[in-house]
Amino acid sequence: MSYLVNLQCHDCGSSYAIDKVQTFCPDCQAPLLARYDLETARKRLDRDEFRSRPEGMWRWREVLPVHKSENMISLGEGDTPLLPLPNLGADLGLSRLYVKDESLNPTGTFKVRGLSAALSKARELGVTKVIIPTAGNAGGAMAAYAARGSMKAHIFMPKGTPRANIEESRIAGATVVLVDGLINEAARMAGERAQAEGWFDVSTFKEPYRAEGKKIMGYELAEEFGWNLPDVIVYPTGGGTGLVGMWKAFEEMEALGWLESSSRPRMVAVQSDGCAPVVKAFQESLTRCDFWTDAQTLASGLCVPKSFADQIILEDLRASNGHAVAVSDSAILEAQKRLAQKEGVFAAPEGAATLAALEQLVEQNWVDPDERIVLFNTGTGLKYIPVS
Repeated sequence: MSYLVNLQCHDCGSSYAIDKVQTFCPDCQAPLLARYDLETARKRLDRDEFRSRPEGMWRWREVLPVHKSENMISLGEGDTPLLPLPNLGADLGLSRLYVKDESLNPTGTFKVRGLSAALSKARELGVTKVIIPTAGNAGGAMAAYAARGSMKAHIFMPKGTPRANIEESRIAGATVVLVDGLINEAARMAGERAQAEGWFDVSTFKEPYRAEGKKIMGYELAEEFGWNLPDVIVYPTGGGTGLVGMWKAFEEMEALGWLESSSRPRMVAVQSDGCAPVVKAFQESLTRCDFWTDAQTLASGLCVPKSFADQIILEDLRASNGHAVAVSDSAILEAQKRLAQKEGVFAAPEGAATLAALEQLVEQNWVDPDERIVLFNTGTGLKYIPVS
């Protein structure tokens, strides 16, 4: 079913077995990346055959990490719409502007892609209880998929997490602990609990498979554009799993011989100016991010003071000749209104941030009017409405 063969440390290249529970490289403290037998897959797989399968992320099962179908935990995630944005495009002088609208996923967010892959592989390896630190949406997604997979779930969230994320996690049966501080403090507490009590920690990039679910966004884009890739992808970047995952997908599709052109998108990482470690490191030509102190933004998913995969994010941005852009909270709110009023898309603040960033890129003449540009809306704005 899957062509997965091993895991490889991003930094030292060491190989790790896929039949055991793995986290990250103990020597390098670096993420492990899933590797597939793409040479054999190229001989056996027909890219156009995937269209005839039932919709959803798992129709790409050969390049996902689960070997037995009975271990797949799915709620129908994936195959989200790629919508043209003609009205905003006209305003910005862009003829081919799109949004990949992840808000139509289960739990209203792209996080389900990664959690579906990670928890499915965890179940295949015999894991029965999972733990996560989260700024919000990943917690609700994990709770839902843990419930579906008959797993116990434990979630650590900052107290400022949107109420909807807290309640959707609890109603799915997860134990939720609200933390004084940001996601880094939640991560510390989750890590301690995992080690003390034997929970499997599915923190971003501290296990190998969340990126595998997220990478399928790249496969979907290629298929939707007739096996060509867009010129520019504008992506809200907290932990960076989606950005890294999609860049990995482009590499895999090249190896599979599926792409009509070798031209890859320029990747743009978008952050809030209240928490912009990737932007700062990119602008200063650094290879790693400094920890962002006093992080604060209304876009909770962007409130990540330092990603565990910061080195990979920066490498991928530079390999793509991409960019990193910081936007203000006020610009995010204005962009959220424009997306809703011009195109009918009620985006999460993180998704709206991509439009605010694009406006900067247009002013800087960094994008051309005829380029094919894709914004990513990573969730529904409904989850951010204050609840009294």
